[in-house]
Amino acid sequence: MEKIKQITIEQAKELLRSKDVTIVDIRDPAAYNCAHIDHAILVNDENLDGFLINTPKDKPLMCYCYHGFSSQNAAAFFLQNGFQDVYSLEGGFAAWGNAFLQK
Repeated sequence: MEKIKQITIEQAKELLRSKDVTIVDIRDPAAYNCAHIDHAILVNDENLDGFLINTPKDKPLMCYCYHGFSSQNAAAFFLQNGFQDVYSLEGGFAAWGNAFLQK
């Protein structure tokens, strides 16, 4: 199995600036509704099948969770399901929020 690529907050910001990226939030709906990265798609059991069918697999995909642990498993899952360039956000949304939302 391919190693999951971890991406730092700064690398993620650069990726988002430079490329068309699919951003996947795997937290629960309440957390997503409270705050999320711009243009992130909430993906859970309810919409996973549709997401897998309808999302281009040839553009980069960055997934995040609360603290960067569950998103590693999600990234592995997306790789196994045909996505070619998958990243897991180090530190998850907590790190993103600390870096960008509380300034």
